[in-house]
Amino acid sequence: MAELVPETVRVASLVLELPGWRGHRAGQHIDVRLTAEDGYQAQRSYSIGSAPEDEHVVLTVERLEDGEVSPYLVDVLRAGDELELRGPIGGYFVWEDSLGGPLVLIGGGSGVVPLHSMLRHWVVTSREVPVRLLYSSRSWNEVIYRDELIGYSGAHAQAEVRFALTREWPQGFAGHTGRITRELIADVAGAPDERPIIYVCGPTGFVEAAAQWLVDTGHAPGRIRTERFGPTGA
Repeated sequence: MAELVPETVRVASLVLELPGWRGHRAGQHIDVRLTAEDGYQAQRSYSIGSAPEDEHVVLTVERLEDGEVSPYLVDVLRAGDELELRGPIGGYFVWEDSLGGPLVLIGGGSGVVPLHSMLRHWVVTSREVPVRLLYSSRSWNEVIYRDELIGYSGAHAQAEVRFALTREWPQGFAGHTGRITRELIADVAGAPDERPIIYVCGPTGFVEAAAQWLVDTGHAPGRIRTERFGPTGA
C-alpha cells in the first residue's frame, strides 16, 4: 500500500500500488483477504473508489466496530504493508462512456464509493452527458469525499450533486434533511421519458426503497442497477 488517506472518523481510503494491474471498470470491487498467524482467514469485498484512468487504485473502507477486516484496514494498516487481493470483480454494476446517459447516481453511506468511481470516470470521458448524484449520509462530518463532491457542481455545467443528511446537519445546510423520500428520489431521477441510467448503492433498506420508488414513478426496471450491503461483519 502506498498511502492511507482519512476520509472521515470511520472511513479511510487505501491508495494501492499494483504492479501489473490490468485495469478495472468504474463500479467494480476487489476482495481483500487477511490471514492470521494461526492460519485463520477472513475475506471481504470493497468497492473501488478510483476511476480506471487514475494513477492508483483506491479502496475506500468504512470501519465496522465488530468487523474482522475493516478495523485492521482502517486502524492498523500502514504505507508499505502488503495485502492479498483478488479482482477486479463485477460486470453488472458498472458504468462507462458507451452506456450513455443521463446518468443518475444515488448513494447511501459508504455506498457512494463505486458511484465516486463512476463520477471520476465521467469527468474524463463524458462531460457532455448530464450526471446527477444524490448522496445520503447521517451527518455532514460523515460525508465521504466531501470537498471533492462539493466542487463538481460548480466545476462542471452538466453535473449536479445533492446531499441529504438524515440525523444531524449544520446550521444553514441547504440540502435535504431527514430520511430520503419518494419525492426527492423522483426529482433527482428526472422524467422517465429521458431514459436515464440509474445506479443505486447503499444499505439494503435504502436501496430497496429507492429502487421501488423509481419504478413506481415510471422508470424502467431495466434502466435501474442496484448494489446493496448489509451487516456482514466486514
